[in-house]
Amino acid sequence: MTMEHPTTPKHVFPIDRFLHAGEARLTAGLSPSSALSAYLDWAAHLANSPGKIGELFEKAFRKSLKFNAHVGEALLEKEGTPCIEPLAQDNRFRGEDWRRPPYIFYYQAFLLLQQWWHNATTSVEGVSDHHQDVVAFCARQFLDVFAPSNFLLTNPEALKITLESGGMNLVRGAQNFFEDWARAALQKPPLGTENFRVGKDVAITPGKVVYRNNLIEVIQYAPSGKTVHPEPVLIVPAWIMKYYILDLSPHNSLVKYLVDGGHTVFMISWKNPHEEDRNLGMDDYIDGGVTAALAAVRAIVPEEKVHAVGYCIGGTLLSIAAAALGRDGEDRLKSMTLFAAQTDFTEAGELMLFIDQSQIAYLEDLMWDKGYLDTKQMTGAFQMLRSNDLIWSRIVHEYLLGNRRAMIDLMAWNADATRMPYRMHSEYLRKLFLKNAFAEGHYYVGDKPATPSDIRVPIFAVGAEKDHVAPWKSVYKINFFADVEVTFLLTSGGHNAGIISPPDHPRRHHRIATKPGCDPYISPEDWIETTEEHPGSWWPAWQAWLVKHSGARRKPPAMGKAEAGYPPLCDAPGTYVLME
Repeated sequence: MTMEHPTTPKHVFPIDRFLHAGEARLTAGLSPSSALSAYLDWAAHLANSPGKIGELFEKAFRKSLKFNAHVGEALLEKEGTPCIEPLAQDNRFRGEDWRRPPYIFYYQAFLLLQQWWHNATTSVEGVSDHHQDVVAFCARQFLDVFAPSNFLLTNPEALKITLESGGMNLVRGAQNFFEDWARAALQKPPLGTENFRVGKDVAITPGKVVYRNNLIEVIQYAPSGKTVHPEPVLIVPAWIMKYYILDLSPHNSLVKYLVDGGHTVFMISWKNPHEEDRNLGMDDYIDGGVTAALAAVRAIVPEEKVHAVGYCIGGTLLSIAAAALGRDGEDRLKSMTLFAAQTDFTEAGELMLFIDQSQIAYLEDLMWDKGYLDTKQMTGAFQMLRSNDLIWSRIVHEYLLGNRRAMIDLMAWNADATRMPYRMHSEYLRKLFLKNAFAEGHYYVGDKPATPSDIRVPIFAVGAEKDHVAPWKSVYKINFFADVEVTFLLTSGGHNAGIISPPDHPRRHHRIATKPGCDPYISPEDWIETTEEHPGSWWPAWQAWLVKHSGARRKPPAMGKAEAGYPPLCDAPGTYVLME
């Protein structure tokens, strides 16, 4: 069996790969060479910038004076103004107890130090943008370890609860810690996930698997009414996640919402790859994934074009496939919808911190050893991007305060991670993140390039305000590249919670506007300034858009089509989604 692929350098030595794979297990998959290169770039340029060094000394002196003045005012029982306020997204020091001495001194000193290090690691002339971002990120991660909210004696809320409960919160916290440690050591999912069984508690919208190959199962969902719109909906989820994020509980299932709205819905369920799938590439995911699923849908619902929907990297893959169809003049699609999906990767958010030539080569060596990227590497990278929310706040809440957060369906789904085949993930990172091949016109599908301007159907694109995986301004770039009508919708929330936004969800809002293909491009900053904000979920707005681009309702199609080679194989959710 070949172990290489076209993007792998010919001069890589097996001994080097074994060494790097072993190192990667100790470094959580992060390349020490990449981090060292960033640090040396920053340190060398800072050492040669006396003006910047002088500015940093001046800032340190002024911050010290301001902090000392604040301490003096507080000790004299005067109403002092805090030296610095937390950022809007930083909720660690919001309680009233943090406003009283000595705790206000702790967090003020910490925030001032954090701000100083941000100044020290940014705006150093000559440092590459990528290296600057890496150094600033690493400094922030290191400092967050020592935040006063993380320790009992410097966290007033934790100390108060400890005194009131006689230390029982620490006993509960220790129990929580050892329970989590034992589950991690035994490779068991987090506590509470057993209450969200796939096919029993989540992913329970009725349907049938009507097609299966070595990469996907295609689920056709049963209609809930007597009539449906003629054009079927095919959803292409990301293979980095299990598809049922779009079919969670009945109250927040996007699939059920579409079915109840009169649409015939098909869903791709990706296989969770193992070592034998190491040589599956991006071309396999297009041909054996999107193209094969589209053929199945067209056979079951003949003579009707398809509303294609893609989520995250599933949307990127769908965009490439749709561009290839448009390039070749194949008129199979009615429309294309993208949920938090990027077509241009020049501003792909903080994930770019983990993507450069050194880091990708390091990941390739790790994947070469196993044949896939393990779920731990993916989960760890995403948690680091939001360490305050996903790591430290959990440690404080569950281990210091001794409170267990109740498991919900979205959290249980998030713990049900998937692997990535060696070849596919390498090609995905190199071609899209590193080379931006699709947006720049040199991503080949077959023997010819496909670009976003080849897409020939109306586009509905959804971005989320707090998305750290696919930043909304990056998602918005489809307006720049596409030559067709684009309806762009910006919703509140993040990469997952912003998309799972049922109509009864409280505190949601969105903005929506349509740009005809002939209209000039508007920058995202101008767009958000001129587009009205609407309260509520975005789902009804999208469903209305689908109806606008659909025909009159009629009798629903049969489940599968045995005579065309697509008989019902088993009940939804199928077998691939259950693979561990």
